[in-house]
Amino acid sequence: MGFGSYDESEQQEVDADFDDDNAVQSSENSHDGEIEFENGASSDELLDRLQEIKDGT
Repeated sequence: MGFGSYDESEQQEVDADFDDDNAVQSSENSHDGEIEFENGASSDELLDRLQEIKDGT
């Protein structure tokens, strides 16, 4: 049998019957709310640091 030839006997059946009871529900862990934090740096300090990162220094 040459490269790329098709042989049905080599194909396998896959059971794609999924059980929804065991599936992860994407809405199961959703959260509504806000988060705030302070890192102690001013906006100017953060912008200066960003510029340093962009410049590669």
